[in-house]
Amino acid sequence: MLQADFEAEQVADLRRRLTDCLSAAGLAGERLDDFVTAVNEAMTNAVRHGGGTGELRLWRHQHLVCEIRDRGDGFADPLPTIPTSRPRPSANGGMGLWLAQELADSFEVHSGADGVRVRLTMAVTEPVAAPTAVDEGAGPGGPGRARIDQAG
Repeated sequence: MLQADFEAEQVADLRRRLTDCLSAAGLAGERLDDFVTAVNEAMTNAVRHGGGTGELRLWRHQHLVCEIRDRGDGFADPLPTIPTSRPRPSANGGMGLWLAQELADSFEVHSGADGVRVRLTMAVTEPVAAPTAVDEGAGPGGPGRARIDQAG
């Protein structure tokens, strides 16, 4: 449905393109706003903490799946724990992953030597306005679970 490389100055334009694709796929209202916000947080983190660039891929596989990758150093060992309650804001941020986890139906983070991959999903509850492409190579990751892992 959508694939793009991005830098900081392209995030806003990509967010608009993402919104159009999600809307065409049947996501609407608060769920659309929530998913766009969650993906935007992941894109912002990729730029801010992952070397200044990222890659976004969006596809439909039973539900909408959005994956954001960066080519940074990944998380230090051990991986950070994403809080289960709202963290206190700080000058350095710290709320992005928590917010993304709260807003998406499912949320996974994989960190390794080649960077960080964040995968978010959202089920569509509205009828689909137009047919969408399905990526048969997409892995499972249904709604309702957050997972963080690190390549060893």
